[in-house]
Amino acid sequence: MSRNTVKAGNLRDKLDGNELDLSLSDLNEIPVRELAALPKATVLDLSCNKFITLPGEFCSLTHIVRLDLSKNQLKHLPSEFGRLVNLQHLDLFQNQLTMLPDSFAHLKNLKWLDLKDNPLNLDLAKVAGDCLDEKQCKECAQAVLLFMKVIQSEHDQEMQRKLMEERAQKQKREVEQRKKEERERELRRREKAKQKERKRKDYNALQAAQRQVAKNSESEKKFENHNASVLPAKKQKQQRTSWKGILGWFLLFMFITAIGSVVVCRWTHLQKHSICDSPNAVSEEIMNALHSYQILERVLQPPGSQQQSQ
Repeated sequence: MSRNTVKAGNLRDKLDGNELDLSLSDLNEIPVRELAALPKATVLDLSCNKFITLPGEFCSLTHIVRLDLSKNQLKHLPSEFGRLVNLQHLDLFQNQLTMLPDSFAHLKNLKWLDLKDNPLNLDLAKVAGDCLDEKQCKECAQAVLLFMKVIQSEHDQEMQRKLMEERAQKQKREVEQRKKEERERELRRREKAKQKERKRKDYNALQAAQRQVAKNSESEKKFENHNASVLPAKKQKQQRTSWKGILGWFLLFMFITAIGSVVVCRWTHLQKHSICDSPNAVSEEIMNALHSYQILERVLQPPGSQQQSQ
């Protein structure tokens, strides 16, 4: 029976009470939608087909109690396989399974399990045992469920550890980001403070320059006013000084001329000329005055001093 025939046909015709046998049907896909329409089919035989994988939708068939998937080519079961919570009997004999999904631990009602002839993980194979009879298959179900619970717990712990690490890393990144943002804000504040300080210095320098310019301007005005008031007095002083100089030179000239006249009129042939009468008279008066002064000085000297001089 081909896959297309199964899909097109009416699966209700194959339903025997609560059992649905689709074994040896040459199927490589499971008609999940048609099976979901048969909730009475709690016992499902899909053995001896060509299944490589089971679709995730298959795990929605929670009404299944007994499932036979033996002698297929299944390499793994869907991660949601644990949703088949009503499953009690599971036959996975002769497939290509190496490990079971973590959700397998949720199959709390599982009482019978066969995992023979699968390339199982060594730890899982050791737990599963041989399952050569009913008792061993029941023990296999219990042991595998316990083993998968441990695996799930370890995986949960690992996931929790990874989650905590991710949270720690995230918090660390957030802290580093906040520190980085704070450093950037601090740098911006410092840069603004530097800019403000530069502007303040520039403003103060400009104000000082303006005050200096105003001071220089005021000094220049005062200097100009002072010069305007001082120059006339200085000019008057210079004029008085120039007149005094001229008068002094004039008097010196007259004195030299008088002396010259006396010398000429006394010791040259012009002494008897009429032009020298006045200079000679003046000269005679001066000489007489000097002679009188010497005689008076001798009279007034003490007698002792005259003898010593003799």
